Amino acid sequence: MNHTDDSIPHVLMSLAAELKARGWMLATAESCTGGLIAAACTEMAGSSEWFERGFVTYSNAAKTELLGVSADLIATEGAVSEAVVRGMAQGAAARAHTQVSVAVTGVAGPTGGSPSKPVGTVWLGWWVAGTLTAECHHFEGDRAAVRRATVRCALQGLHQRVLDQAV
Repeated sequence: MNHTDDSIPHVLMSLAAELKARGWMLATAESCTGGLIAAACTEMAGSSEWFERGFVTYSNAAKTELLGVSADLIATEGAVSEAVVRGMAQGAAARAHTQVSVAVTGVAGPTGGSPSKPVGTVWLGWWVAGTLTAECHHFEGDRAAVRRATVRCALQGLHQRVLDQAV
């Protein structure tokens, strides 16, 4: 991934140090970013010490088959929803046997938006040592900009949540 945002490598270096200090491993569950978060993590030398695996669950079937997100939940709430991203984050941590996970699902565009979920709508979920949190963000720009912003927000949010956990 060509980083146009210098904050991503900085956040990753600090996140990596925190995860290694705790002996924690990270799993990612990505839809709209298609593996960009995992790619950013594994771009760092030594990432095998803190990065376990990434799930690219672009389709609804993949979310169900790989992460255990209920197909009924996806049908009821929609793939871009708090309930689904929470399920993705929890499923990634459970299936990868990690203490930490980050999940993203959203509408990167330029098509696929709706009045209730316009292009740029992204749900992010984090599982950190048994605590599950989620946030919705609305990012501006074209598809590449939405995806870059999602990677940055996912990693910054994860870093903050790891820091917030007592050692």
